[in-house]
Amino acid sequence: MCGIVGYIGHENAKEILLQGLEKLEYRGYDSSGIYLLNETGQGELFKEKGRIATLQSLIPTAASGTNGIGHTRWATHGKPSRENAHPHQSTNKRFTIVHNGVIENFSQLKQMYLSDGTFASTTDTEVIVQLLAKFVADGQDTKTAFKRVLSILKGSYALAMIDTATPELLYVAKNKSPLLIGVGKDFHVVASDAMAMIHVTDQFVELMDQEMVILQAEEMLIENQTGEVVERAAYTALLDATDIEKGTYPHYMLKEIDEQPAVLRKIVQHYQDAHGNLAVDQEIVAQMLQADRIYIVACGTSSHAGWVGKQLLETLTHIPVEVHLSSEFGYNPPLLTEKPFFIFLSQSGETADSRQVLVQVKEWGYPTLTITNVQGSTLSREADYTMLLHAGPEIAVASTKAYTAQIAVLAVLAEVVGKSKGLPLTVDMQHELGIVANGMEMMIDDKEKIEQLASEFLAVSRNAFYIGRGLDYYASMEAALKLKEISYIQTEGFAAGELKHGTIALIEEGTPVIGMITQENVAGHTRGNIQEVASRGGHVMVIAMDGLNEAGDDFILPKTHPLLTTLNAMIPAQLLSYYASLHRGNDVDKPRNLAKSVTVE
Repeated sequence: MCGIVGYIGHENAKEILLQGLEKLEYRGYDSSGIYLLNETGQGELFKEKGRIATLQSLIPTAASGTNGIGHTRWATHGKPSRENAHPHQSTNKRFTIVHNGVIENFSQLKQMYLSDGTFASTTDTEVIVQLLAKFVADGQDTKTAFKRVLSILKGSYALAMIDTATPELLYVAKNKSPLLIGVGKDFHVVASDAMAMIHVTDQFVELMDQEMVILQAEEMLIENQTGEVVERAAYTALLDATDIEKGTYPHYMLKEIDEQPAVLRKIVQHYQDAHGNLAVDQEIVAQMLQADRIYIVACGTSSHAGWVGKQLLETLTHIPVEVHLSSEFGYNPPLLTEKPFFIFLSQSGETADSRQVLVQVKEWGYPTLTITNVQGSTLSREADYTMLLHAGPEIAVASTKAYTAQIAVLAVLAEVVGKSKGLPLTVDMQHELGIVANGMEMMIDDKEKIEQLASEFLAVSRNAFYIGRGLDYYASMEAALKLKEISYIQTEGFAAGELKHGTIALIEEGTPVIGMITQENVAGHTRGNIQEVASRGGHVMVIAMDGLNEAGDDFILPKTHPLLTTLNAMIPAQLLSYYASLHRGNDVDKPRNLAKSVTVE
């Protein structure tokens, strides 16, 4: 969470920083701020609770500086407020800092070194900057003091720091939280994500954990924990600035829903060999063929995609699969088999919970694959293998096309491994994903019907349920997450057969219950569960696949291969969430209390 930007050069940093923060607002929007320092060491601090637009309105046109840092916050320590907004300053105003991450031992450091200090906030971040000021006051130079502070911090951090005594320098450090250095002609920039600074440069240098950087307009010095100088070449960020704009769409979420058919076609096109057959890195396939069990590790939407992936992989490869939440696995790992293979699913590739599992798994010596949307991300860089989603930047907090892409990539992987294992080909995935893409386009063109259903079923309700069996249960979990996170309707996804084991007690007159029916072998059972709900006053909506539909069903999905129905079923679910949120006057792209990239545990 949280987004960091920085600039040092010869131009005015103000607009560069503000534009960068706008691109990073998906990472947090509780508060924001920037600090500008001119060449004579005169600094100006602007910060405020709320969105970037609020901050912009406070900054005078004449504000300027050739050295600057900025931050958009998702609150961890301390409530959203101006006092807790970044940047934070030392009491003497000499040092100013922005921080992404969590300092686990900030209370102990505060007691040990700063018991007599005065604090303006309740954040862990302010402890960092006050420690720096103390060590400098004790006689250390800024670089030495900064390195000393870094050596005693426990937890995660991405830091950018300015010292008014050296306006020509910008200090940077990283541990566990993502941070990049952008390289331009006579300037450097700092960013949590390349998209924040793609408008000024496409050349970026990755930072590794426990590295410190000192930037000047024309120079960059990277040192590791032991003080050794590190040389690292820049890479070209393959981002188009137009990819991260809404264009004519009112919201990113709607744009990203509409992009899903194209994403599926792009995945199929990318994962092909010279003969037009689906293909995957043969080293990945070889490792999976040796595995006696596959462990999928993920969070949130990615974990729901993992459950669908489990069905695909077990059906097409005959290898047992387990799905685990990253936050649970890290501290309560299961008993592993002798030859496990790990798959990490993450849209951003920076998910902190998943990364700490990846670190453990690598220490155990097991092979790892990351499936992510972001090339060069931490999970991609540190895993043995990577498969990219090729979905393009996803800006809306509620994930849509990344979920679709994860399932599609897992489907491709399952077919290729199954064929390599000599199993009979039961589904032509390339052909079937094309059918799915066509069906998605048909449903996307029928938005008015879905908006009408959202108005009829979800306009005023406080609670709702999705129910289904098999893959429809997995789809129900994701559909419920989409609805709850942006509409704030308390929604749960349940296995339909479990209703009578307790959950049906929650059904009241008018409670919306959305039943999903795409699996022929359990369609009749789910119909029975829907009748049980209706007889107790539930306001029932039925989403059924063509061929399994009955008179009175509310929305008919195009016919799809049974293993891939979740992809089509998610289009109306995503749009129902979108319109429910829109009709309730919520911020669709930036729901309360949430951020896009979860970079802290």
